[in-house]
Amino acid sequence: MAHLAFTAFHSPPEDMHALDLDGLLDRSVTFFSYRADGELVAVGALKRLDSSHAELKSMHVAEAARRHGIGREMLGHLLRIARERGFDRVSIETGAQPAFAAARALYARAGFTRCGPFGQYAPSPHSRFMTLELAPVEDDQPAS
Repeated sequence: MAHLAFTAFHSPPEDMHALDLDGLLDRSVTFFSYRADGELVAVGALKRLDSSHAELKSMHVAEAARRHGIGREMLGHLLRIARERGFDRVSIETGAQPAFAAARALYARAGFTRCGPFGQYAPSPHSRFMTLELAPVEDDQPAS
C-alpha cells in the first residue's frame, strides 16, 4: 500500500502508526476508498476509540491525484460518518516532518487543532496530534 510506503520513508519505525492490512481489518475500523475512472486514488479509515471519540487513520491520496480536492472530499466523508455514528470528537496522529505539511494544513483548514497524545500514543517529536470537536447531526425532522 502506498500509504505504508510513504509513512515508512518519512517516519522512524517507532513512530510509524499507519495501519497495515491486519489493522484495517480490526472490528473497530471502517475503511473507505475513493476511485476515479476505476482507479484507486485515495483511502481513509475511521477507528472507534470509545463511544464518543474516533480517530482518522490511514488517510492517503495518490501523488498523481493530489491538489484536486480528493483529500478534502475524503476527510469530509469521514467526518460525516463520524457525526452519523454519534462521535463527539475525532482526532488524528500525523507526521511532524515536512512531508506531512499538506496533510496538517488540510486538517487545520477543516477545524482540527493541536492537542496532546490520545489513545495509546506517547509523546513524540515525530508526531503531530490534532483533534476536532464535532457538532451534532442536525435533525431534518420538522418541529411539531
